[in-house]
Amino acid sequence: MAVSNKNSKRSPQTTIIKVGANEMGKLPPQAQELEDSVLGALMIEKEAFGTVADLLRPEVFYKDQNRLVFEAIRELAVNDQPIDILSVGEKLKSKGTLEKAGGAVYLADLTRRVASTAHLHYHAEIIAKKATARDLISMAAQIEEKAFDETQDIDDLMQEAEAGIFEITQRSQKRSVTQVDSVIEEAFARMEKAAKNTGNISGIPSGFHALDKITSGWQTPDLIIIAARPAMGKTAFVLSMAKNIAVDRGIPTAIFSLEMSNVQLVNRLIMNVCELEGDKIKTGKMSKEDKLRLNTKINIMKGKPLYMDDTPSLSIYELRSKARKLVNEHGVKLIIIDYLQLMNAQGSSFGSREQEVSIISRGLKGLAKELDIPIIALSQLNRGVEARTGIEGKTPQLSDLRESGAIEQDADMVCFIHRPEYYRIFNDEKSGKDLRGLAQIIVAKHRNGATDSIWLRFRGKYAKFQNEDDAFDANELDGPMLPDSGAVTISSSMNSPLGAVSFGQQLNPDGASINSLGENIAPAF
Repeated sequence: MAVSNKNSKRSPQTTIIKVGANEMGKLPPQAQELEDSVLGALMIEKEAFGTVADLLRPEVFYKDQNRLVFEAIRELAVNDQPIDILSVGEKLKSKGTLEKAGGAVYLADLTRRVASTAHLHYHAEIIAKKATARDLISMAAQIEEKAFDETQDIDDLMQEAEAGIFEITQRSQKRSVTQVDSVIEEAFARMEKAAKNTGNISGIPSGFHALDKITSGWQTPDLIIIAARPAMGKTAFVLSMAKNIAVDRGIPTAIFSLEMSNVQLVNRLIMNVCELEGDKIKTGKMSKEDKLRLNTKINIMKGKPLYMDDTPSLSIYELRSKARKLVNEHGVKLIIIDYLQLMNAQGSSFGSREQEVSIISRGLKGLAKELDIPIIALSQLNRGVEARTGIEGKTPQLSDLRESGAIEQDADMVCFIHRPEYYRIFNDEKSGKDLRGLAQIIVAKHRNGATDSIWLRFRGKYAKFQNEDDAFDANELDGPMLPDSGAVTISSSMNSPLGAVSFGQQLNPDGASINSLGENIAPAF
C-alpha cells in the first residue's frame, strides 16, 4: 500500500496520509464524481455552503484539485463574500494555487456537471464517510507496519491504535439538530423520574445530606472535579462516598485508583466500615473486640456492586474502553477516578503537560456524556494555598486547580475539600464554630445550580468522612495540642503503603503519625 504524507491542514494530533492503490489493485474509498458535483453546486447555489459546512473540510476531498477549490470556497464563506465561479477563481489566483487547482477551465467544468442541488447534503455525507474510511485504512497501515517491528512496545502500540480510532471517531461524529419537542419529552421523563424519589434528590445521593441538598445528588452526565491539597483526605472522601452509594444503597459504582493498589483501597474501606485504625489492619494485631467488629462488619461489604481497577498510569483511551464495559456488563452508574493528574493521553500528540491534561479533561467530559453517567475525578491543587495566610487565605480557589484551566472549563461542578484544622485553625472567628475534626466541602462551581459550602465530620484515624450530625465518639476530639517546636513535616511519595505518612502530616518525637490534636492517625489521602 502506497503511503505518503502530502496533506492539507489538520490539528496537530492528526497526521493525514493519502492512500494509493495497493498491491492487489484496490483503490481507496472515494467518490470523485460526487466531489465534482458538490463543488459545482457550491459555486452555483448561493446558500449551498451552509448546507454542508458542518460535514466537509478540505482534507475530506480525495482529488488534490478539489481540496484546493474547497479551501477557496470556505475562505470566501468565512469572510461573507459571494461564492461563484469568478470569485473562486480570483481567490485561487490570489493564493497562487489556480493552476494547481486545474485553472479556470476546470472550475467551469465543475459547474457544468451539476444536474441538481436537491441532494447536496446527502452527497456531502457520502464524501465525508469515504474520507473516514481512508483515514481508517491509513491508520491501520501504520499500525500494521509497526506491529511487524519487534522493537516496538506492544502496549504503547495498542494505546496508539486506540487513540487513533478515538480521534477518527470524534472527528466523524456529528450531532444532528434536534427539534425541541423530543427534548421536552425527555426533560419531562427525567422530572417524573426525579419526582418519584424521596426527598429532593434527583441524582445519585452522596450520602452526605447537606451536600446532596446543594447538588440534588450527582447528576448525569456531569463531570465533577473534587480537588484538594495533599493530606486533606481526597481518597478518604470518595471512599466514604463509595461506601454510602455502593455498599449502603447498592448503586453500582466503579473506582479507578491510579495511586493506590486495590488491596490498599480495600484496607481503607475496611478502616471506614469497621472503624479500625490503619495500624491494626496493617499489623493484624487486634483485640477480641476489634476482631469481632471486623468479622461482623466485613460482611456488609461482600457482594456489593463496587468495582475497582488499579491500573497505574491509566490513559484516557484505556479508561474509555474499561468504562464502556463496566456500564454495559455491570450497569455501573457512577465512576470515580483517583486522580486526574496521574492519567495520561498516550497515543496523542501534545506540546506540554497542560495540553495533555486538557485532552484528558475533555475526554472525561465526553465520556460522561457518552455513557450518560456522572464521573467524579479527584484533582490536585497547586501550592498557591500554602503561600497564603489566614483562614480565608487557606481556603482553596478555582485558580488553584493544578496544571490546566481546562479542568475548570470542562467541569460541570468543582468541589474543594478544606480542613482548617490542618493549618492550625481551630475556630471560625466569625461564627465561633469549633473546627476541630471538621472538613469543609466547598462547591465552588456549579453549572446547573447554586454554589455553597457545607461541613462534614472527618475522623482521621478511620479515614472516614460522615455527616456532621452523625453519632461519633466525642473522645476523638480530646488530647493534648501538639507544640510547634515538636513538629516536623516530611514530603509525600506516590503509592505509599497503608499507614505511611503523607505530605504535610506531622511526626511526634518517636516517629508516630499524629494530627494537630495529638491523635495517632492514618494518613488522609
